Amino acid sequence: MTATEQISIGVDIGGTKIACGVLRGDQLVGRHVQPTPETGWEAVLDAVAAQVLTLQETQPGARLIGVGVPGPLNAERTRVKFAPNIYGFTDVPLVDGLRERLGQRIILENDAKAAALAEAHLGAARGTESSIYVTVSTGIGAGLVLGGKLWRGRHGIAGEIGHMTVKPGGPVSGVGLDGALEAVASGTAIARDASYALNREVSTPEAFQLAEQGQPAVRRVVEQAMKHIGVALADLQKIIDPEVFVIGGGVASVGDYFFNGVQKAANEYSQGFAPVTIRRAQLGTDAGVIGAALAARYG
Repeated sequence: MTATEQISIGVDIGGTKIACGVLRGDQLVGRHVQPTPETGWEAVLDAVAAQVLTLQETQPGARLIGVGVPGPLNAERTRVKFAPNIYGFTDVPLVDGLRERLGQRIILENDAKAAALAEAHLGAARGTESSIYVTVSTGIGAGLVLGGKLWRGRHGIAGEIGHMTVKPGGPVSGVGLDGALEAVASGTAIARDASYALNREVSTPEAFQLAEQGQPAVRRVVEQAMKHIGVALADLQKIIDPEVFVIGGGVASVGDYFFNGVQKAANEYSQGFAPVTIRRAQLGTDAGVIGAALAARYG
């Protein structure tokens, strides 16, 4: 079987839903979504195994299985240390648990890294040798693809740009660090600061809408967040020098206003070094499933 004929299954486990699909060559030919169980990790693995078996009934050649999960993994990529948005997902033996249920080899990957692989091979960064995928949503994460392969680093944490310290003494992030990028520029941070500025609850989409309409305080909140992201990309350009950055996630879906703001800051802070090329993610909500299926092929 050639690479273009390979068939693999990708599973994307999220806080609210589990998406599963079959990737035949470079085409996603089957997809199934169901709510994520809220009764603990064993129920989640039961649900994943049931989805995989159902897909294999219609695609019997799909024996390669990849699973993407939000949150850090152990160095061997066999256990999920914690996934804060999934109930009961702490120190989960995911690979062993699914192997017991399915009797098949399982490849585990962080969801942002899986999406990076998808965009590099089949999405916005297709045809490049090096790319960095950045997801800006509830938090901020990233995946690095160098020479067509994921770069995980010595301890498997490469790509954790959301935890880069960009404002020492700033807001404290969920892992207890002050001034991390996601604490000042994620969707969560934007909604928090906009709500404080207006003294009422403001969602992230509303914050961007108000900023575009010229509301002074909220515009300042949003522009500061976009600047922090743009500066971070400029710094990564100087350190890693990728061909392209691909940005996805819920915050990026607001459109031109966000991308123009990030690009402006990136241009300003990369002057004299190299241009920062930013592209919009192309695969949308399928990126996690496609990336997990690709991870199954590339190990």
